Amino acid sequence: MSKPRVALFVTCLVDLYRPTVGFAAIRLLEEAGCQVEVPPAQTCCGQPAYNSGDRATARDLARAVVDEFRGFDYVVAPSGSCAGMIGHHYPGLFEDDPDYRARADALAARTYELTAFLVDVMGVDVTRAPYDGVVAYHDSCSGLRELGVRAQPRTLLAQVPGVTVKELAEPELCCGFGGTFCVKYPDISTRMVTDKVADIRATGADTLLAGDMGCLLNMAGRLKREASEVRVRHVAEVLAGMTDAVPPIGEAAGERR
Repeated sequence: MSKPRVALFVTCLVDLYRPTVGFAAIRLLEEAGCQVEVPPAQTCCGQPAYNSGDRATARDLARAVVDEFRGFDYVVAPSGSCAGMIGHHYPGLFEDDPDYRARADALAARTYELTAFLVDVMGVDVTRAPYDGVVAYHDSCSGLRELGVRAQPRTLLAQVPGVTVKELAEPELCCGFGGTFCVKYPDISTRMVTDKVADIRATGADTLLAGDMGCLLNMAGRLKREASEVRVRHVAEVLAGMTDAVPPIGEAAGERR
């Protein structure tokens, strides 16, 4: 049986701030039995422009992504936000272009968030990499509400030796990042992330995990400002056993907690 040919949509934040997440995703996909490729001309999915009402720019970026990711069996992103943009909003950008609407529909149908793909498509439920820690998991808004990603990361974490998962009191609440929301409404965003961090700290967890870099950067920044000892990582780093490769998000190399 041939391996499914999977294209990794790296995402802007992973590319610019946390490349290790991309390498972790590749490791997980390859261990799941996929042939993984990283299309070299990929760029932003267009979500910031789309959320700001600039549909012309969003459409141009979407067209480039549609063209670059043709021909793959699946497209996988270590981000519910970007996967949600491609899977739910691309088709509507091409209402007046039947050819690209058909291409966008096809791309949307085969695009997945990383943990959802591993569990729902590849049937992965076991990971061999250990991690000694008590973790709290944050469900990103796009992953939870647009894609229904909730059980999948927990299914994978439950198989990680040494991990104990503590649930947040209000896991469905937004962290306040929201892409351009945190720039447009900084005071509201700060209050939201402050409440989220209080919920995280109340669990007693020593590690915060999530599947979206935007959320992670936002929460790591607030935790840092509050001098919290909680480590922050993308879930892929823990699942792939790559936590030794880079320090937690928001910490410098060699920094001690």
